[in-house]
Amino acid sequence: MSKTSTKPPSGMRDFLPLDVIRRQHVTDVIRSVYEAHGFLPLETPAIENLNVLLGKYGAEGDQLLYRILHRRDALTRALESDDLDQSKLADQGLRYDLTIPLARVRAQYQDLPRYFKRYQIQPVWRADRPGRGRFREFYQCDVDITGTKSALAEAEVCSAVAQVLLQLGFDNFQIRINSRVLLSGLIAAANIPPELEESALIAIDKLDKIGPEGVLKELNQRGIESQAAASLLEIFECESARDDTDIATHLAARLADGPGRAALDELLELSRMLECTPAAGHHRLSPTLARGLGYYTGPIFEIEVDDLAGSLGGGGRYDNLIGMFGKQEVPAVGFSIGLERILLVMEEREMFPALGAGADVLLCWSDVESGELLSLARELRAAGLKVELIPEAAKLKKQLAYADNAGTAFAAILGADEQAAGELTVKHLAQREQERLPRADAIETLCRWRTEAAPDRP
Repeated sequence: MSKTSTKPPSGMRDFLPLDVIRRQHVTDVIRSVYEAHGFLPLETPAIENLNVLLGKYGAEGDQLLYRILHRRDALTRALESDDLDQSKLADQGLRYDLTIPLARVRAQYQDLPRYFKRYQIQPVWRADRPGRGRFREFYQCDVDITGTKSALAEAEVCSAVAQVLLQLGFDNFQIRINSRVLLSGLIAAANIPPELEESALIAIDKLDKIGPEGVLKELNQRGIESQAAASLLEIFECESARDDTDIATHLAARLADGPGRAALDELLELSRMLECTPAAGHHRLSPTLARGLGYYTGPIFEIEVDDLAGSLGGGGRYDNLIGMFGKQEVPAVGFSIGLERILLVMEEREMFPALGAGADVLLCWSDVESGELLSLARELRAAGLKVELIPEAAKLKKQLAYADNAGTAFAAILGADEQAAGELTVKHLAQREQERLPRADAIETLCRWRTEAAPDRP
């Protein structure tokens, strides 16, 4: 028999205890910030009906959906069908993002608040080729506001995301902002036909990766004439200015009055709003930003971090999406943080604070009844300590060595002598400090040591 591989499937991964503790630290920060901004928690099923998912992400996104085969008799009937094709094999799939499920929920439940502000932290799945820091299963951390077209909604979601990044220790990030309406106006200004707009935007979005010459070549390959392609690149050359006023002046000179010019003015107003939020000094107008998801209708955002390829998250306005599921249009805007990318960057840059992994106290013992041992463990836990006890009898030296290997900070030792005297020996493993004290005093000492080691911990 061949040996079964114990590796998780490609693009998936196991989270060992320290990984989970770090993820929990980050999500705790995210939750506290989102709730401080008035966002309410929401969770949705991992599985959605395919008719909910398909057609929302563009052709490429639809190809990356994980489809779930029919079960049992339904699958048998599909396989026996004379006109078998992919559509007959599945009618459900794993969610691709958290925005489409939100749109479905918003259309389903009519009694939600008009200005429904929700946050959602759950895994999503994409059948993509995983690269460094990218996975087929990963967590998204979303904030969205539905029910308003006010630019204050854009400012609020950007404010929440900026505050999260600041509290996690990021200080060199930028929120790039642009608008799909502005992009449409710039495409038109370059005399590119509307039917080639999406194709042109796909190429322009690669400007920072393949450079102007690479983009020019790709524009030509996509059927855009050389003169129009060169004109489009000239429009976007202002990206390097990195000053919103200079960029806006350059773009305004090339835009006729209309939706594109109005969108530019709206972005400048959003920039002024963001200066009154935690995003102050951490945002910039970025005319080449063209997020790929087809449901965006207005402003779009993306997080850029110095010396880091790719982004930590993004979002935008999607005023037409919820209307696909309901009887009326419901405007909406949202921002999503990619948790895996944040965890990877924080680990590489050693940004995590000291996080306790495991118990505070290892309960060592010899020559005592199990009932007495369990009673002491309960007493220590009632005092707020995390306690692990050695399940099998062993020499004290081996028990203490286990504590060192497990990263446990303190040991409590209960032997026959301590039990008879109503005492407990406590040992600070890092400082090699040891005391034998009355039981209550020993517990108080352990609590004090724990507080001194991690003063911010409850």
